[in-house]
Amino acid sequence: MNRRSVGGYWEEHAVTVLQRIGYTVIERNFRFSKRGEIDLIMRDGSTIVFVEVKSRTSAQHGLPEEAVTWSKQRTIRRVAEAWCALRDVTGVECRFDVMAIESDGTSVRARHYIDCF
Repeated sequence: MNRRSVGGYWEEHAVTVLQRIGYTVIERNFRFSKRGEIDLIMRDGSTIVFVEVKSRTSAQHGLPEEAVTWSKQRTIRRVAEAWCALRDVTGVECRFDVMAIESDGTSVRARHYIDCF
């Protein structure tokens, strides 16, 4: 599997987990020019949630959530602002969640960080 396919696989896993707790999908893989991408845009009640999905198959490069650096957070915020402007979304509560997924080939652990930046 290439990197994009692997990312898509884990994004689908994240959608399944989030839908089980009541989230609904608004959009997937929203790209804004060359500025960046948001993996998942979902709704949790009346709140729009921008979800960054990170996965790891080993601890060699650290925990998946550690990859959501300050720089990555800034990019996600900017892309989220663009999404809101393009969709004429105003006056709606928004937040940023991270879904960290680890798999060793036999088991999968998902950690959901709500409103984490």
